[in-house]
Amino acid sequence: MWDGIIFDLDGTLWDATDGAAEVWKEEARKFGDVKDIITADKLKALYGLPLEEIAVRLLPGAEEETALAIMRESVIKQCPYLEKDGGILYPGLIDTLKELKKKYKLFIVSNCEEGYIQCFLNAHKLWDIFTDFEYPGRSGQLKAENIKSVVARNALQNPVYVGDTLGDFTAAGKAGVPFIYARYGFGEVKDCDREIDSFAELLNF
Repeated sequence: MWDGIIFDLDGTLWDATDGAAEVWKEEARKFGDVKDIITADKLKALYGLPLEEIAVRLLPGAEEETALAIMRESVIKQCPYLEKDGGILYPGLIDTLKELKKKYKLFIVSNCEEGYIQCFLNAHKLWDIFTDFEYPGRSGQLKAENIKSVVARNALQNPVYVGDTLGDFTAAGKAGVPFIYARYGFGEVKDCDREIDSFAELLNF
């Protein structure tokens, strides 16, 4: 039996791409030579990757230094924006988390910068739901190592990771943690033997 459930954030717990895309567009407009069109759908297709890679792929027509500068400003500006307006929670998320918390410790590991997980918790008042979280902006490590860190410092013996992208699947595998694929999210994972089509389906496991 599991003793902990570790969640990805974007595409698994919420969809904040509309708000994030607005912030990225606002920052990109400050650079007159950036002609790339930024949309929420383009962001969705890239979420799960390290932020530096997202920046370069989202803005292929810009110099790498420019793309990274836009990324750095965007991740700072999007936190207060999202904390105020919030992203879109997936249906049944809060009720399902409350039920899961009765049996399991709950965690978040996401490829994000400082403040992003915190703004999710603040926006939807979920601090009491999660035991711990980790992210590259604090640890300097990517997802696989951050999953290992959460497992180690919380003495988990049989955790599971829930995510929506191939990157999530790969990171969980590297960390030696079983994976549940959230098919309703942003990515595509083939041949996964544990899948859910809605967040509430986690209760079936």
